[in-house]
Amino acid sequence: MEYFSTDFTLGILGGGQLGKMLLYETRKWDIRTRVLDPSPEAPARLACNEFVQGDLMDYQTVFDFAKDLDLLTIEIENVNVEALEDLEKKGVRVYPSSETLKTIQNKGRQKLFYRDSGIPTAGFSRFAYTSEIQDSVENGGITFPFVWKSARFGYDGQGVKIVRNREDLTSLANVECIAEELIPFENELAVVVARNSEGETRTYPVVEMEFHPEANQVEYVLCPARIPEEVGLRAQEVALMVSQKLGHVGLLAVELFRTREDTILVNEVAPRPHNSGHYSIEGSYTNQFEQHLRAILGLPLGRTDSKVSAVMVNLVGAEGFEGQVHYRGLEDILKLPGVTPHIYGKKQTRPFRKMGHVTIVDPNIDMARDRAKLVKENIAVVSKHKIS
Repeated sequence: MEYFSTDFTLGILGGGQLGKMLLYETRKWDIRTRVLDPSPEAPARLACNEFVQGDLMDYQTVFDFAKDLDLLTIEIENVNVEALEDLEKKGVRVYPSSETLKTIQNKGRQKLFYRDSGIPTAGFSRFAYTSEIQDSVENGGITFPFVWKSARFGYDGQGVKIVRNREDLTSLANVECIAEELIPFENELAVVVARNSEGETRTYPVVEMEFHPEANQVEYVLCPARIPEEVGLRAQEVALMVSQKLGHVGLLAVELFRTREDTILVNEVAPRPHNSGHYSIEGSYTNQFEQHLRAILGLPLGRTDSKVSAVMVNLVGAEGFEGQVHYRGLEDILKLPGVTPHIYGKKQTRPFRKMGHVTIVDPNIDMARDRAKLVKENIAVVSKHKIS
């Protein structure tokens, strides 16, 4: 099939920053696009050929949006899977598939998939409601501390909490959830796997993730990870195992725990371009967004190795500020060598909302990490007025 400078139309469910960055690549290749997002201010609205405002979880909205498309992909997992199933029956190619999304959308189902597939992961228990956990604790089924995760709709650290005592349970939403063993890990890693519709696979280098202690969001991503070579090879092997068992098409970001004994455990996955792969825009021979396009279009996959060491810093809304966004110190960080800011185009900031990221490249990963710390110290995402 011809994709370039034709009437071929790619649909994207979700118009946030991931959709916006994917559109950089579709415009580079002159691929026609249509985007669906609930917000009239979605960052991707300006770069696509056609923008549709609508609910991603509404069956009819998703079905009508995509029924005449040639290919449909996502930038967010929370979409109506039943509509995707019927679109596939109608002949629309959907990547990742509805079956893959159905497994990944629900964290309980995702964990069962790991266990049933022989994929190493932390121990867990499933609950229809959070209120059931209390009975399990009292009867010795689970013990403190553990990690509570909402089964659905968690993102950017939301829907996840370490539960250390009974009091911690009282603040949790009473929803379907899992209680997961709290792993005393050495660090958190991630591997982005690309798999095209012909079955060709490639893995990106292992990255190291450092998290904000309060928001539970990724604060820094370092590539390459500062880990022994054998640990990195094992992490890539496990990520490939997940990809092969899922049979996904596109990008799959596999988040991992490295234990103090150097065991690799799968935390969770995202079947799309991911925050852990943003460094690749400046650091890799083929950035993750171009690679996702190559994969879903069935084209040969590009090189995944790095041209240079890179560190990505997330720019999130500062605590205490909400309203019209202002990037304080942006000009200061532009004076630093190897620094590239990406502003997502969200006009309103609030505490810990992802508003952009900055990539720092350097031949030496430790130098890049030191400069990333300077970036973090010299830029702030604020608003004109503090929250009262």
